[in-house]
Amino acid sequence: MSAQIQFIMQDCRLNLIHIPLHLYPHFLQPILQLILPIPPANGHHPNTSASDPPGAPRGSGSHAPASQQAVEPRFVNISLTPVECSVVCSKKCAQELFIPIIASLEQRSRDEVTIGSEDFVVVQVDGQDLDAGQRVLELTSPLALAGISIFFITTYFSDYILVPLKSRGDVVRALQERGFFFEEHSDAYVTPSHHRNLSPSSSSFDVPPGTPPPASVDELQTRTFATLKKQNITPRVNPQIRLIQCAGRSPQDLPSVPGAMEHDLHLGLVKCLVEKPQFLSVTLTDTEPASLLLQKESVVHFDNDEVLLGSKEDILIPIMLDLRELPLESTGIVCGVAGKLVGSSIGSLSHSTSPVEMSYLSTARAGTVMVGEAELDRAISALKM
Repeated sequence: MSAQIQFIMQDCRLNLIHIPLHLYPHFLQPILQLILPIPPANGHHPNTSASDPPGAPRGSGSHAPASQQAVEPRFVNISLTPVECSVVCSKKCAQELFIPIIASLEQRSRDEVTIGSEDFVVVQVDGQDLDAGQRVLELTSPLALAGISIFFITTYFSDYILVPLKSRGDVVRALQERGFFFEEHSDAYVTPSHHRNLSPSSSSFDVPPGTPPPASVDELQTRTFATLKKQNITPRVNPQIRLIQCAGRSPQDLPSVPGAMEHDLHLGLVKCLVEKPQFLSVTLTDTEPASLLLQKESVVHFDNDEVLLGSKEDILIPIMLDLRELPLESTGIVCGVAGKLVGSSIGSLSHSTSPVEMSYLSTARAGTVMVGEAELDRAISALKM
C-alpha cells in the first residue's frame, strides 16, 4: 500500500454531536447552515474568517480562490442513519449553532442530545492501492492495537480518520512503530509497501488487571466481537436501503456556468435533508469537492444530472451496528469489523479467494459497513457472532 496520510487541520478542534432522530427537526436549521454559503444574522458564517467576504462558501466542498480561503481548512460530516443523526463539525460551530438549540429544548430532550467532550482532529488518507476492506484494516489496526479510539469515514475521494486531540502524539508513535513514515515538514505519513506483523503498545479495551493486551489483529478481533455479543449488538440490515457513493463536481468542471454546479448541489442537499431520508451522509472539506453517500431514490433531488460524479448503478447495502450501549471511547470496533470481513470472507468456508469489498462510516453512536449488493450474503455470513 502506498498512501499519503496527513493531519489536514492543525488548529481546528472537532466535536461529535449525537441527535436522536425524533429531535432532528429541531436541528435542521443549524445543519443547513453548515452546508449553505449563507451567513447567519450576525453577518459571519461560523465556517468563515472575519476576512472572508459575506456569503463566501465555506465548508461547502467548493474550491474558492486562494484570496478567499480561510486560514485553516474545515471539515464537516452530517449523517442520517436508522440509528441517529450524527454531526461532526468544528467546536466553534457546535457552540454557536447547536448549543443554543439544545438550550431551548425541554430538559428530557436536552439530555438526549450529546456533544462529546472529546476534541478531535482529522487525518486524511489518499491512496487506493489496496482493496477497500484491506485499506481500512491496514489504517486502523496500528491505532486500535495502541488503544486509540477513532472514527473512520470513507468518502468518494479519500478516507478520513478522526482521532482524539489528546492522542495525537500516540497516533504519531503508533504509525511510526508499525512502519509508517512521518514527514516532519508536511505533517504527512507514507505507508510502507510491505505488510508488517502488528503488536500492541497498550490494550484496546478496559480489561481486568493481569489480562495481557491483544497480541495481534486476530486477538483484537476476537475481543471486539465478544464485547459486541456481550452487549447484544448484532449487525442489522434493511435491504430496502440501497445506497450510492458519489461526489459533487468541482466548479472548474464547467467554467462556462460559474456557480451553477455549486447552486444545484446545495439545492439537492437541502431537498435531501428536508426530506429526512433513512440514510444520508455528506462530507464537506475545503480540500475536495463534497462527497455523498445517499439512497438511490434521493438522486432525483439533484435536478442536473451533471452535478454528481460516480456511478448511479453501483449499489451499496449498509450493515449497521448500533453502538449506543458502548462507551464513546471504545476502541477496536472499526479494526475488528474490517478484520472479520477481510479474514472470514475468504477461504474454504466461503468458497472465495477475495475478501468482501467494503467501506465504513463511523457516526457518533453507530458504525455502518457498506458492501456491494452482490456481496451482502457473504458479508453477513462473515460477521456472524
